[in-house]
Amino acid sequence: MVTTLPYGSWPSSISAEQLAVGGNRLGAPQWVGEQLWWSEALAAEGGRQTIVRTTTDPAQTSQVEHGPAAGRPDTVNVLPAPFNARSRVHEYGGSSWIALTLGASTDAAAGEAAPAAAAEPLVLFVNFTDQRIYAFTEGEQPQPISPASDAVAEVEGPALRWAQPTEVTLTDGVREVWWVCEEHVGGEDADGAPKIERYIASVPLDGSAAEDELAIRKITPASRFVAHPRLSPDGTQLAWISWEHPQMPWDGTQLHVGHIAAGMVVNERVLDGGTQVSVLQPEWRRSGELVYLSDRSGWWNPWTVTLAPEGLSDGSGHVGTAVTEEPRQLLRDEQEYAGPLWQLGETWLTLIDADHALTLYGTATDSLGVLDLVTGTVAPLDLPHTTLAGVALRADGALAIYGSSTTEFPAITVGRLTMTHGHWRVDRPGVVRSSRSDAPDPRLLPTPEPITVTDATGQQIQAVLYRPRQEGFSAPEGELPPYIAQVHGGPTGQAAVGLSLAIAYYTSRGIGVVDINYGGSTGFGRAYRDRLQGQWGVVDVADTVAVMEHLVAQRIADGSRLAIEGGSAGGWTTLACLTRTTTFAAGVSSYGVADLVALAQDTHDFESRYLDGLVGPYPEAAEIYRERAPLNHVDSLQTPVLLLQGDEDPIVPPNQAEMFRDALAAKSIPHAYLLFAGEQHGFRQAQNIITSFEAALSFYGQILGFEPEGIPTLELTPHR
Repeated sequence: MVTTLPYGSWPSSISAEQLAVGGNRLGAPQWVGEQLWWSEALAAEGGRQTIVRTTTDPAQTSQVEHGPAAGRPDTVNVLPAPFNARSRVHEYGGSSWIALTLGASTDAAAGEAAPAAAAEPLVLFVNFTDQRIYAFTEGEQPQPISPASDAVAEVEGPALRWAQPTEVTLTDGVREVWWVCEEHVGGEDADGAPKIERYIASVPLDGSAAEDELAIRKITPASRFVAHPRLSPDGTQLAWISWEHPQMPWDGTQLHVGHIAAGMVVNERVLDGGTQVSVLQPEWRRSGELVYLSDRSGWWNPWTVTLAPEGLSDGSGHVGTAVTEEPRQLLRDEQEYAGPLWQLGETWLTLIDADHALTLYGTATDSLGVLDLVTGTVAPLDLPHTTLAGVALRADGALAIYGSSTTEFPAITVGRLTMTHGHWRVDRPGVVRSSRSDAPDPRLLPTPEPITVTDATGQQIQAVLYRPRQEGFSAPEGELPPYIAQVHGGPTGQAAVGLSLAIAYYTSRGIGVVDINYGGSTGFGRAYRDRLQGQWGVVDVADTVAVMEHLVAQRIADGSRLAIEGGSAGGWTTLACLTRTTTFAAGVSSYGVADLVALAQDTHDFESRYLDGLVGPYPEAAEIYRERAPLNHVDSLQTPVLLLQGDEDPIVPPNQAEMFRDALAAKSIPHAYLLFAGEQHGFRQAQNIITSFEAALSFYGQILGFEPEGIPTLELTPHR
């Protein structure tokens, strides 16, 4: 039997509470011996990021149920509360922990060895509150092994920060962990910006640096930004990437290699990259030969370069770093084999052996395949994933994959990578850990549809369509549904194609959603990404409007009931669309940018020159900054707005939302402003997540003309 109710008023069992506490964000998996380890952000604990491991080998088929049923092996929460494994390098952080299997356990403070039989993995992690590195073995209290540092007022945090721990073995067999170090050294650089140095450094495992900063060994020269340290198999050469302001890592980076002498880099040389070429993730295919990812061809594709043997020189003193051939593209493919490096530690290439590598690739959706490094061909693996966020391969072929599909939530699955009769495959993949254990009835879930819309100029625009869906419910004949345009952040980012409970929260109630990959989005080549250069607030707005006009013209959406929402950079596009067009009837901005001048003067270092490419250099382009800012066009705004903001946001400070709120109040436009205590850039506390989702749904109902069932009414100012 089908119940007929207006779109937006269908009752749904998908609640805001379920979105807030029913699941946890997972991190990319790592093999530690026979156990699988990963991080989990616990919404029920205020977003605290802990470290989890399996108690047995999940690659043994008896430990995992295969197929959609997805059983769970036993797991242990390794990191005791209140410790929070989260880095503040670049403010976005990234890889923040590592577990080492040692021949004997090591006391982090004294370096005393215990009998080998008692050895447990040594866990190193960056603690969020003080940004110090701590070390411990399971069951013990973590102890700091990096020094405390003074607080820096400009960044509201400590001067020393750490990320991307990388285990290395030196030529004498000594094992160390190298980190990306971010040091706020004080003073100003030549451009008048706060002086910050980043470099690769070794922090002793014996805890000696906890009280003596001089015990830290600086390995590479300082750059504004560094990432991806990779020591060659013979321990003699280090590869890494760097970039300088005003480039972002998707604009232009440099691939460095240098000889290691006395534990530090000498004879450094740049092998590839530049201000207009993005090079990412170098990996040593073997000593003397690197494979890496570069967008020199217009797409992030695999490349390789060969170096002179150790001990030879090119005549200029670059011992062991001389290039014996020009960088060579291994594969030419109009698909992306990498993505934007927002967080340190992200990888897309995993070596299987000297001749093969697992590779993530795709456009609208992600795929996993095996790249033949000799022939430059890719063998796709038959897997259900449409979005992939990390893989880990063990020496025996056990393969852990973190990803999602159109029917399954983000999860870590484990199978075994094998090759039979020349064909690669993953045998018996099964779920080890899902981000959610409370999957709703499939009849409540929408099916994502990647679409391409062609605008009036012939430009193709990418988006993902989610139609209203709940089996057993329909709308009155002739009624068209309201639609919400979702605008991803970044703006250098991409709308994932997969199962999203946050989207189903709307679609199961009869509200359509379209997730828009406007110009500037990744996944569709450098030319598509560069469409936003100098045009932020123009191209993204035009593309969003074009997609909505297409939905209206195709009678997919009700043109009088269109809304838009986004967070961070997506909040900027939301506010720009509301102030520059008449397409939308309502908008929700979460920690969104309203004033570019304020952002340019009051944001963190990683993005402090981001606007140079998106808009223009400041203050030279100050007039463009003022003209583009939604805050300066509130006089043309007639559309109600909901503003959601964290009071500790270092990336988009609260004054951005508050200036827009004040402008709305001055015009008596219905609005609401919710400021969440203790939240930064994105909401992690369960109650705040609940409040934000319920507030948005109530807001849409009041403005778009439907009554969502069981949702508290959000009070708007002025009252409607």
